[in-house]
Amino acid sequence: MSAPATTARRLLVLDDDPTGSQCVAGLDVSFTTDPAVPAQVLADPGSACFVLTNTRALEEADAIARNRELLAGVLAAGIPARGLHVVSRSDSTLRGHVLAEPHAIADELAAHGVEVDAFVFCPAMIEAGRFTEGDVHHARVGGEVREVADTDFARDATFGYTSSDLRDFLAERSGGTLQATDVLSLSLEDIRTGGVPRVTEILAGARERTWVVVNATEYSDMEVVAEAMAALEAEGRTFVTRCAPSFVRPLAGQSGARVVDPASLEIPADRLGHGLVVVGSHVGLTTQQLRVVQSRGTLVEVEIHVPTVLGEGRAAHLSEVAEKIRTTLQTSDCVVYTSRDLVRTDDPAESLAIARSVSDAVVEVVQQARGVKPAWVVAKGGITSHEVAENGLGIRRARVEAQFWPGQVSLFSAQEAPDEVLGMPYVVFPGNVGGEEALADVVDTLAAAVAAR
Repeated sequence: MSAPATTARRLLVLDDDPTGSQCVAGLDVSFTTDPAVPAQVLADPGSACFVLTNTRALEEADAIARNRELLAGVLAAGIPARGLHVVSRSDSTLRGHVLAEPHAIADELAAHGVEVDAFVFCPAMIEAGRFTEGDVHHARVGGEVREVADTDFARDATFGYTSSDLRDFLAERSGGTLQATDVLSLSLEDIRTGGVPRVTEILAGARERTWVVVNATEYSDMEVVAEAMAALEAEGRTFVTRCAPSFVRPLAGQSGARVVDPASLEIPADRLGHGLVVVGSHVGLTTQQLRVVQSRGTLVEVEIHVPTVLGEGRAAHLSEVAEKIRTTLQTSDCVVYTSRDLVRTDDPAESLAIARSVSDAVVEVVQQARGVKPAWVVAKGGITSHEVAENGLGIRRARVEAQFWPGQVSLFSAQEAPDEVLGMPYVVFPGNVGGEEALADVVDTLAAAVAAR
């Protein structure tokens, strides 16, 4: 699927978290920040590509540098700056480098002779119950709709905030350099009553990097805005979008969700008859989902013992784990997970080093096990899914094929990867997503596809 027929613009989505492509299908995703990959995908007008930048995990200065370096590399590879729409894809609960990353993108475009007229801000994620009305952003938490500032998301240690009104939020996050009164708004009345002409009129008045808030409670609202943006871009205007996953869908000219059809899910014939689940996330829901998988008794369990990983027996333990996985996959599906007891420390730097060591251990085990060509791999946890894909499986580029549920849990197929990984179904399953049965249901669907081939 490609961008709307009304525009030949190319869509480059710089995604600050590994799971942002969960509302689209048929698009390529680069698991590496090598600009050669998106440059290749974007060679044709009307194309679109995600790049997983992982910048939400970086300090602001490093996030700015990564955005500029990646965009500069894409432009240096011959992709024209004029007609390139860059999306800064981020969190639907307003966490991340909200202002810094769009400005970094605009600075790099300006360095190539293209001035950005407006930053279009649309954090709605319809599938997760997060929407904007009256400029106020809301989130559904435990079945209850709340203003987002009244949720735990707003108390994030790194990206906390106090304002649910997006105009006030932007002013707050700017540290006083942006006034709420300077932010334009596309109201639901503008979108639904005025339609494309009214939205076009408002956007046409945005110049010199004006911020524009998009109100949206359903996809049709975003589709109107995307159509108006495309028309103005065709006339030479330039926008940078900051949004959650949902708005990327209409920007890419797509509509509706593509949900995995078990009957048409193809497992290559040259792969083993069994698959691997890799669990790295430690959020409570992941542990609950893992317990359901364990209770069904359909997977052989292999544990990476974190205290051993952090000690002198690391190498021998990881070799033993990898060998057990290789052997198990010959006859059964397998789940490998890190021990559930967190190893903590009061030193932030030491805690980070521990987390890095454990993540590297998961990657090393997958590297050693991938040669047996499992039928499929499921990675549980946002960071885990990125690390397993890029470093464990060696995937540089994959195509998001569909989701197991609308807006949740994406199925990928490896497009640029080692021979033993090419074509393998790869499932990105965020840590805090789905019900308690969700992970087991995904495994059952994949196992049924193998049995039916």
